[in-house]
Amino acid sequence: MKWWKTPQAAIAWTIIRIWLGIQWIEAGWHKVADGFDAGGFMQGAIAKAGGDHPMVAGWYANFLESVAIPNSGLFSFLVSWGEILVGLGLILGAATIPALIAGAFMNLNFMLAGTTSTNPVLYTVAFILLFAGSGSYYWGVDRLAIPYLKERFIKKASGVGENTAAQ
Repeated sequence: MKWWKTPQAAIAWTIIRIWLGIQWIEAGWHKVADGFDAGGFMQGAIAKAGGDHPMVAGWYANFLESVAIPNSGLFSFLVSWGEILVGLGLILGAATIPALIAGAFMNLNFMLAGTTSTNPVLYTVAFILLFAGSGSYYWGVDRLAIPYLKERFIKKASGVGENTAAQ
């Protein structure tokens, strides 16, 4: 076993994972409680796409203008609740890898929209935890859930336990 996947190293990964989850819960909770509307944020990002030294790439501004803004209600909902779900997954260590990928994807989009804030830090921490692999969820729900789900799906895929009376 590699050193970063040992139970001892997993204690550090768990602390970092829970810290990251708390950051997402706090960000998402404020958006849900206060009625987040991503439209203004997206308009601000589009405005940062002009000038001699744009903070937002033209292709991303085009995406925001043609796809995101017409669907700003959907994007507002997805960002708000996505942040809460990412946070819950990370705190519990449940669906940890998908939560890390989803969180990193949101951080990337926030950075592409010209917002720095804590996004580079959260993005980097998510990638470090992704590289830790199973060490990042050793102390979490996934440690039990993943082997159970693998066994269940392998049995189902191989036909074990199916009704053989018809044969």
